[in-house]
Amino acid sequence: MSAGAEGLAGTSIPIRMIDDNLRAEAATPPDPVATGPVKKDTQIIAIYGKGGIGKSFTLANLSYMMAQQGKKVLLIGCDPKSDTTSLLFGGRACPTIIETSSKKKLAGEPVRIGDICFKRDGVFAMELGGPEVGRGCGGRGIIHGFETLEKLGFHDWGFDYVLLDFLGDVVCGGFGLPIARDMCQKVIVVGSNDLQSLYVANNVCSAVEYFRKLGGNVGVAGIVINKDDGTGEAAAFAEKVGIPVLAAIPAHEDIRRKSASYEIIGKPGGQWGALFEELATNVAIAPPMRPTPLGQDALLGLFSSASTGRDVVLDPATEFDMCGRVELTKPSLEIVYETA
Repeated sequence: MSAGAEGLAGTSIPIRMIDDNLRAEAATPPDPVATGPVKKDTQIIAIYGKGGIGKSFTLANLSYMMAQQGKKVLLIGCDPKSDTTSLLFGGRACPTIIETSSKKKLAGEPVRIGDICFKRDGVFAMELGGPEVGRGCGGRGIIHGFETLEKLGFHDWGFDYVLLDFLGDVVCGGFGLPIARDMCQKVIVVGSNDLQSLYVANNVCSAVEYFRKLGGNVGVAGIVINKDDGTGEAAAFAEKVGIPVLAAIPAHEDIRRKSASYEIIGKPGGQWGALFEELATNVAIAPPMRPTPLGQDALLGLFSSASTGRDVVLDPATEFDMCGRVELTKPSLEIVYETA
């Protein structure tokens, strides 16, 4: 194809120029997220946890209960899977901010509130979304989403609570924005009585402590123990880290079945209503605390050696193991100068 080949939208744009423009755009760092003042009566809370631990389930029911208690609640899904609002909307997919803004930009139209924010029984909800697999950075998608919210007047909205659902086991900086840039007042972690979920919870506590040392103000309000089987590791973790247990949601078949069928169980007067009423109260009053993250050995110490492999001895490999021959001692290449 020649340099003057037909380009996008029927215009004659040199292919080399298109490639150069794309490279320049990819190399451009994202704009900083606006961190202007928010209303003092708005609690912005970021919820973190391991993928599949039950953050979306917890938040959908928590936000629903808060709305039934007369609070104005905004639930924002910040997970590229875009499943935060699925339970709230009975399994229906919610158009994401990233997808909608891309379509509107191509059509030359502005993004409006009604394009991205939807409501059910007093809960307002939206999804930031993310790029397709292998086609972009999820963290950058988070940044772009919040830039769009800022343009729509995010800091002027009069909500009592804004709940942000973040994936906790991705170390990309974009997912740490609320902690790194004081975009929220406090963080809640969701975990269970298993090592991997508590490892993620401990990492979140480490991130909070790191940015507190740099002058940040975000604290950890506590942990929600989901699928609690009564073995106690998550509660022991909370005690050692210095954060409260906000609620313990049991590993109950009725909860699993209703959650799988996209049914809200956090309703006043229902079988599990009192549990989420207590959670809503605890979330509201819990202060942002400075945690004491655990080291690897202390974290493993919460579990039996049989489940963590602490009795395993590290046996160093040899040259023979790697190459099938006897290890040779090679002379040092260090130059030694004789002293006078």
